[in-house]
Amino acid sequence: MERLNVLIVDDHKLFREGLKLLLINMEEIDQVWEASDGDVFLSMIRASIPDLVLMDIEMPKVNGVEATLKAIEQYPDMKIIALSMYGDDEYIHKMIEAGASGFLLKSSDFSEVRRAIVNVSQGNNYFPEEILYRLVQSLKSRTVQTDMAVVLSDREKEVLILICKGLSNQEIADQLFISKRTVDHHRASLLTKTNTNNTASLVVYAVKNKLIEI
Repeated sequence: MERLNVLIVDDHKLFREGLKLLLINMEEIDQVWEASDGDVFLSMIRASIPDLVLMDIEMPKVNGVEATLKAIEQYPDMKIIALSMYGDDEYIHKMIEAGASGFLLKSSDFSEVRRAIVNVSQGNNYFPEEILYRLVQSLKSRTVQTDMAVVLSDREKEVLILICKGLSNQEIADQLFISKRTVDHHRASLLTKTNTNNTASLVVYAVKNKLIEI
């Protein structure tokens, strides 16, 4: 794994500096950059694109949702993890729809922050178990119209269930006794069939449209 350049976007200087001190001691991290709000972030990425962004949601001027939307429009492969003081379902939905690949509470242990960074940098999504559970339950409780146009094979359904449980491609491969390359193919097929652009939005789509039962 190549060392990462990480950008922290948060309007609280003390939080940024504290998190930066922790991140620079990670062997996976090369440089840590800082932006005080979404507007500064959008200016910075015009000059240099970070490998991963830790994005606060509530900020003055340009908030995290708007900044994520604009960044993903320009750089669809950008990896962004949302940061919030609260596990509010509305924030989670908005950031997923904007294109974020993960979500962390600011109260998380640093070990969890590290897991999130490693997972997302490798192309996976990351949601704390309690956040993923609440996300799934809130979607299941809504009245939704099932998308009858999407037809999945039995294997795709198996892979999708494990994706929704937060497993990485390698973990799915190990559990289903198939190669990681095969899982990569199924994941790509699922994104194409559901017209979603990342794993997080695939999870939301799958539950909304009752493609699986968790």
